[in-house]
Amino acid sequence: MATIISRVVARTCSPTSYCQGKRFSSIICDANYKKAVVNGYRMEYLDTGNKESDEAIIFMHGNPTSSYLWRNIIPHVSDIARCVAPDLIGMGRSQKLPLSMYNFEEHYTFLSKLFMKMDLPKKVNLVLHDWGSALGFHWANEHRERVKSITFMEALVGQINHDEFPEAGREAFKAFRSPLGEEMILDNNFFIEQLLPLAVLRRLTDEEMAAYRKPFLQKGETRRPMLTFARQLIILDIGENGPDSIREKMQHYVDWLSQDHSIPKLYVDADPGQLAIQIRRVVKDWPNMQTQRVKGLHYLQEDSPDEIGMSIRKFLLESVF
Repeated sequence: MATIISRVVARTCSPTSYCQGKRFSSIICDANYKKAVVNGYRMEYLDTGNKESDEAIIFMHGNPTSSYLWRNIIPHVSDIARCVAPDLIGMGRSQKLPLSMYNFEEHYTFLSKLFMKMDLPKKVNLVLHDWGSALGFHWANEHRERVKSITFMEALVGQINHDEFPEAGREAFKAFRSPLGEEMILDNNFFIEQLLPLAVLRRLTDEEMAAYRKPFLQKGETRRPMLTFARQLIILDIGENGPDSIREKMQHYVDWLSQDHSIPKLYVDADPGQLAIQIRRVVKDWPNMQTQRVKGLHYLQEDSPDEIGMSIRKFLLESVF
């Protein structure tokens, strides 16, 4: 395993040395989180912003992050809308499930039921990233009448071609799909300790790394959500290519969005990004879509939060609200 780690580190650009200050992180506090019981288990979600507004923005995280990812973006729009950021089941502050593989369908069941408990308005504005995009796009496709706008970044918009995936990532994700995956993630927390920092241009602070580690401090099955998401990602030619059921769902929502003219869309394009080549190719002709390019790798929220937040604000005020 040490050989794989060294190869991943060697083939990925080193993070720059500067550190971003705390700035808006005060929104991450117990008082701003609400709880809901879904299928007998506790889910938590950040609920802040303008509670008097008729508008709601839902911020969806992916793997291996949580609502914490949006801490420096939400304040840019918190005066114009209610801002909600769920923690997926088994991630962030939400409860772990016993004997669960945390597959896509299970995440979607919990998430869609959570949406029903959050007292949301009839139409919502989605802000999506990583696996949160697949879940959010799928929910939007099944509830088209409830979607007012969609913002997405480093999103999952179909199967990823081998040559469009970062070279270091190919080797790591191939290993995740082998028996070595349990050792790498369940035992050694590889996704948090290695992949997350290497997918950010700057160096994450000790405080930030501690926040991302917190839901996964315990070895073993508590880290299963990270491994299952890694194994279900649709990447061609690196072993198992992910479940057909997810591939079909992705194709359905891509087909819909590529033809939908009614819903305003904002694509926040990461430069250089890690999925950007594939995303640009897929979404280039999507109707009623604006594009804003910002600096960042996969977790661009950590590199360009102000640019992202201001872009979302401008998009919503000028094209949606």
